[in-house]
Amino acid sequence: MSCAVPAVSCLGVRKTFYEKDETLAYLPQYRGLAGRLRYAGLRPRPIRAVDGVTFEVGRGEIFGILGPNGSGKSTLVRLMATLLLPDAGTVTIFGHDAARDRLAVRHLINRVSVEAAFFKKLSALENLRYAARLYGLPPREGLEKALGILERLGFDRRKAFGSLENLSRGMQQKVAVARALFTSPVVLLLDEPTTGLDPRSKRDVQDFVLEIRETHDTTVVLTSHDMAEADRLCDRVAFIDEGRFVVQGSPADLKKQYEHLRPDGPVSLEDIFLEVTGKAWPGEEDA
Repeated sequence: MSCAVPAVSCLGVRKTFYEKDETLAYLPQYRGLAGRLRYAGLRPRPIRAVDGVTFEVGRGEIFGILGPNGSGKSTLVRLMATLLLPDAGTVTIFGHDAARDRLAVRHLINRVSVEAAFFKKLSALENLRYAARLYGLPPREGLEKALGILERLGFDRRKAFGSLENLSRGMQQKVAVARALFTSPVVLLLDEPTTGLDPRSKRDVQDFVLEIRETHDTTVVLTSHDMAEADRLCDRVAFIDEGRFVVQGSPADLKKQYEHLRPDGPVSLEDIFLEVTGKAWPGEEDA
């Protein structure tokens, strides 16, 4: 898995957002014109979404970033996808700086997220054929590839011709995964790719991710709430909490390191997260 140039490298990466406390606007002293002017003059408070994160991912590796909502994992993916610029530190994809060489990086990556955008009035197949043309695929090849990927993901072919807005969130997520795999990307960024999917569909997507890694040597960076998914897919995982990596390693090594947490049974990744952060793991209903 090792190579001279890592597939993904983050060195001392920081990203801060600034926002005002909106609840203050409802206090009596901020009502009326004078109050609103005082509120407008308040300084936004800084929120450190990513705080000095450093890690490397080797070519062909599946690396999981695990943490609750608001922990910084999606911000980190957006930094790798060139959608955000870091305030400090560097992000590189196969040696290309994600801030300075954005076009080169975008040719190497593809991204799946829970907020994937589509033309909702068009069908799943029409959305994928449109994406195929953007990627330079001939119409016939784009159609065949779209149908093949959807079938591999367990997508009902009859529903591929209906309006996307009439599909469930889980089926729309499968279309997002299919779109990301059109180009067989060198680096695949999966931001909670199976959120909203039923157990069978989750397994279909996971199997396809493993297949893409094996057949195309694709490097995968995955964020997830699903501990079983991370355990099955990831060569290494990192727990992120309040913008910082608190521990990282292979699932097997981490379980061995923290086996003392459950002397009478197998330790889980959720047990380890609670131990290293002091926080309970959020349920899927909180995702």
